[in-house]
Amino acid sequence: MANLKASIKDIKKSAKKRAQNLSYKSKMKKAIRAVEDAVEKGMDKKGLLELVSKAYQIIDKSCKVGVVHRNNAARKKSKLAKAVK
Repeated sequence: MANLKASIKDIKKSAKKRAQNLSYKSKMKKAIRAVEDAVEKGMDKKGLLELVSKAYQIIDKSCKVGVVHRNNAARKKSKLAKAVK
């Protein structure tokens, strides 16, 4: 365990940020998985577009916050768009 007060604060801050990052990643993975499952099941186009739109929002937010790199986010969005076509 750290002895300095600043180090203790830094550990707490890191733990809090890590939990937040894991939350964003989890939401992103669930949204992507939902779209992929919907494509597999042959969901109607309107429902698919709603799921893709929601997934895009979550991916963009994760990128904006800094959880994933913008190229990684673009790659995930491209993969979803390709799956929907």
